[in-house]
Amino acid sequence: MSDEKKWDEHLRKIQKPPEKKEEKVPEKQKDDSEKPEERIWEGDWMLKPCYMYEEDYKDCTSVRGRFYQNFIYGEQLDCTQYKTDYLNCKKWKKNDDEAAYNNLIESVKKRRMERLKPHLANDVWTKRGKPPADWSEPLPEWMVKKNEGTFLASKQKNIDIMGYDNNMDLYVPSCTIL
Repeated sequence: MSDEKKWDEHLRKIQKPPEKKEEKVPEKQKDDSEKPEERIWEGDWMLKPCYMYEEDYKDCTSVRGRFYQNFIYGEQLDCTQYKTDYLNCKKWKKNDDEAAYNNLIESVKKRRMERLKPHLANDVWTKRGKPPADWSEPLPEWMVKKNEGTFLASKQKNIDIMGYDNNMDLYVPSCTIL
């Protein structure tokens, strides 16, 4: 199967909006003071909130982002599409602008295609259709013995005995690497 056919098949799968169940309300129960129904956008489920497009743009143009771009690609990337996406999102949300919505959807599809191209072109690994038959079997005895004295084992034992305690997380040391 060629890359284009794989991509077309993938697009058909992701472009199908999730099915929504509609509840039927009898005419007598309908309230006349209801707001007019908002327009339903078919590809809305693919889009992020507008502030995230702005964050993408800021990240792309930041000093750290530029450093990473130079390190990874050997040059600075063009970040104008991120800003265009943000502006289109704002136009669409504020004015129900169909042209801005269509431009935003096309940009998201293009970005997704670029991101998935190596995955779809992969001919080294065979993709599974279902999980292995033994995926939920208990761990081997040697692995259980090895993990007996660990923090995670003691934490799991406490959860099994007393249930999960959200306050316990406050006392667990943590580390953040920026």
